[in-house]
Amino acid sequence: MKGIILAGGKGTRLEPFTKLLNKHLLPVGGHPMIYWPINKLKEAGITDILIVTNNQHLRSFQEILGRGEELGVKLFYTIQSEKGGGIADALASAKNFVEDQCIVLLGDNLFDDDLRPYIDNFKTQPQGAKVLLKEVKDPERYGVALLDEVNHTIISIVEKPKNPTSNFCVTGIYFYNKEVFDLIDLIKPSSRGEKEITDINNLYINRKELKYDILKSWWLDAGTHEALYAANKHYFEKKDIQKAT
Repeated sequence: MKGIILAGGKGTRLEPFTKLLNKHLLPVGGHPMIYWPINKLKEAGITDILIVTNNQHLRSFQEILGRGEELGVKLFYTIQSEKGGGIADALASAKNFVEDQCIVLLGDNLFDDDLRPYIDNFKTQPQGAKVLLKEVKDPERYGVALLDEVNHTIISIVEKPKNPTSNFCVTGIYFYNKEVFDLIDLIKPSSRGEKEITDINNLYINRKELKYDILKSWWLDAGTHEALYAANKHYFEKKDIQKAT
């Protein structure tokens, strides 16, 4: 299985810093933010990792991360074909990298869970896709999943609903088979002018092929100043605890 980290985006919520630097390279716990998802993939045994970014920031990633030798992985890079084209468009750039199955991480989604059990479960899934969910107190801020707990599938995903049907939000951790790239070709840009990953997931939902698992530990979308502070606090406190034990 190949790993893909999507690290494009404008990062407008983290301006003014992101006027100079890609948000995934901002410092979190003594490392660039993207270090953490790379490390999570490595811990799970996934060492071939593609970073999808934009032309403006490609050289910065290459200068800081190189080919991944110091991190114990093999890093590959590609540029998103459409600037500001959305998450699904960014994923389309990885088509030639994926052989059968892939795990896709949004580079600003940080978490503590071990990915290995989720990966192992997906490898046994005969078809379709899987997303990882997290139970949150403020689901109206996210894409909210309505669950079919009997069949362990997702009935619907609603983006930032005023009246959420559940407290389970869709995190930026996705598992897809190779067919996802054919589905990306079928969807049209949304009113925002972007190819939305939710539209891809809804195509799997329509076929009753979108499974889910639920993260058990800490998770954070580090896309705001407040969240970036919380992420730094979490990793530095975690480091202090490890030193003390």
